[in-house]
Amino acid sequence: MRLGFIFVFAGLACAAGKTNVLFFVSSDCPVSNSYAPEIQRLCNEYGMKGIACQLVYEDVGLDTTSMRKHLHEYRYDGMPAVIDGNRKIANRSRATVTPEAVVIDSRGEIRYRGRIDNFYAALGKPRQQVTAHDLRDALDAVLAGKPVPNPETKALGCYIVPPDILSK
Repeated sequence: MRLGFIFVFAGLACAAGKTNVLFFVSSDCPVSNSYAPEIQRLCNEYGMKGIACQLVYEDVGLDTTSMRKHLHEYRYDGMPAVIDGNRKIANRSRATVTPEAVVIDSRGEIRYRGRIDNFYAALGKPRQQVTAHDLRDALDAVLAGKPVPNPETKALGCYIVPPDILSK
């Protein structure tokens, strides 16, 4: 659904006419927190190319005050962020872990979903050096008007827990 200068994706207002990157994060996930500097680098670099970034918090019971504290602590100041308490955004985009990136093109179509890069070989096992920059490759392809080479990759991190499981 498009509304003026925004379009709505699972209840989240996104910048219309732009590619949007949703970063699914959690304030209590060490893997998610370790990616804060890279997320900021990507958003700064690709923001200059017309791509909009948003953080989508998937924490259980997170409130706005705690989210703001996390944003400040991890230097996300000024970055748009929402709390996805009912998991509507995660469900619509099929995000399952934090951190996970979802690229939505200017038409509202998901073009990429998955890991930011391959820094983690497995949970708790970082690599010496990143050798695959999956999100960068996807963004470069979208900007060039080309198909994304690997439209879906497996992200490693903390699972996004559905809200119905939380109440049991």
